[in-house]
Amino acid sequence: MSRLSIRPTGRERPFHDDEILVSKTDLTGKITYVNDIFARVSCYARGELIGAPHSIIRHPAMPRGIYQLLWEQIQAGREIFAYIVNLCKNGDHYWVFAHVTPSFGAQGEIVGYHSNRRTAPRAALQEIERLYAEMQRIEAAHEKKRDAAAAGLTHLNDVLATRGVSYDEFVWSL
Repeated sequence: MSRLSIRPTGRERPFHDDEILVSKTDLTGKITYVNDIFARVSCYARGELIGAPHSIIRHPAMPRGIYQLLWEQIQAGREIFAYIVNLCKNGDHYWVFAHVTPSFGAQGEIVGYHSNRRTAPRAALQEIERLYAEMQRIEAAHEKKRDAAAAGLTHLNDVLATRGVSYDEFVWSL
């Protein structure tokens, strides 16, 4: 089943506050590891996820600009925290507060990426959903994915500049 053939149901799939969804990817974003909780919440069998692009769980309501920011940070060797909505195999969705980090080899080189995800606070999601909807509206005006991502990220940076905060300060203030 292709991610593109999955239609969002609008139903949220909950998971417990004490659960952590874990995945690891190679440098290209192909999944190399998931824990049982990740597989259960996403409604995929572990075998369907290993070797698949991490975008298999990309929800269409997720702005491309957020992913651009995420990739820029981790490819530069930095960690990032982000609110992400993911798409389950059955079309349901789940919100997470993700901590994504590069994984380093013995020589200090980046060899892959590691993400831990927890439940996202409801109060934060009210503001995040508004921001992401604005970003998506702006991104929709662009035919090319790269242009859409750049426009969404520009909007995010404008919002942050207006508020006088960094991305990290914004995320942690919610």
